[in-house]
Formats: sequence, structure tokens, C-alpha cells
Amino acid sequence: MMTGIRLIISAVVLALIQIGFLSWIIAGRAAILRDGRQVLLRVEPIDPRDLLRGDFIRLGYDISRIPVKLIANIPAGKLTSDDTPIVVRLKQGADGYWQATAAWFGHAPAPAASDETDIIGHVSAGWDLSAATTIAPDYGIERFYLPEGEGIAIQDDMRVRPFGVRVAIAADGAAQIKALMDGDKTLFEEPLY
Repeated sequence: MMTGIRLIISAVVLALIQIGFLSWIIAGRAAILRDGRQVLLRVEPIDPRDLLRGDFIRLGYDISRIPVKLIANIPAGKLTSDDTPIVVRLKQGADGYWQATAAWFGHAPAPAASDETDIIGHVSAGWDLSAATTIAPDYGIERFYLPEGEGIAIQDDMRVRPFGVRVAIAADGAAQIKALMDGDKTLFEEPLY
């Protein structure tokens, strides 16, 4: 009898831990979308379909290719290690889109000014920084899922007119896509939950 009660208590505790962990992940994403600084990035389409999750657009940004000359602290060996974090400082341009103005591996030496913000990306291993002119960080905002049947049409439109993505960036540099924009028009907006 005591073993059965312990088993039930253990199962309930395990379930509560799992629910708590999932809630923490969802709340973290929602906090970025709700409180993060919003920036507008110009996008370039790459590919529209995932067999398991439906239509999506794979997005590339101007900040997806960082010139090596913008990186202030290139490592001594001049090679990136596995999943090297990179801080990219963004500033809004005259056209409304935010662009990279500086970058650092690891941490920025000083906080961003009030008209700037920092986004955190990760660089895969093996970039030879002595030979490369650009590197390609991954910010975790490279896919945007759409209602079924709309991915190809939107991707085709992206090839003929400018689209953007409104991104919310948390104080720690983590980013979440907030909305897909067709010029000034919001096409799709991400819900908080």
C-alpha cells in the first residue's frame, strides 16, 4: 500500500516538474514578444515547405552575413569553435530597417546606446576568419510558419517587392519573430501564447 502511494506521489511530482518546465519555456518566449525591443529587418526568402509542420518561409537577413571587418575581437587562432556566440550591434537606418554596425565574439565590451540594440547569434565551427570576408550567424529567427497554402505565394511576392520581419529582442539579446511585414502592412503576427 505504501509503495502505491509513493508511486502516485512520484508521478504527480514528475508531472508538475514537466508542466513547470514547459510553462517556463512558453513564458520566456512570451516575455520577449511582450517586452523586447522591436526592430525591423529586411528579409530574403529561401524555401517554403516543411512536410511535418506545413508552409514556412526560411528567412535570410542583411544581418545574416556579417563582414569579418565588423568583428572587433577576432580570436587568436582565427577559427570559430563549435557554436561560438556572437553579439551583433544593430542601429536603425534611414529606411527604417536595422543594420549591423559592430560585432563581438562572446560579449560586447559596453552596453548598447539608447538608439542601438544587441542581438545574440551563434556561429558554427570552422569559419577561417583570416580567409573569410563574411560569416553567417544563426539568430534562431530564420523560419516563419504560415497558414497552409500561403508560403509559396508569399515567397514569390518577396522576390519582387520588399518584405520585413518585426523582431522582438530581449535585454539579453535573445530574439523572437513578432510579425511578417509586406512593406508597411502586417501580414501575420505571432500570438504571445
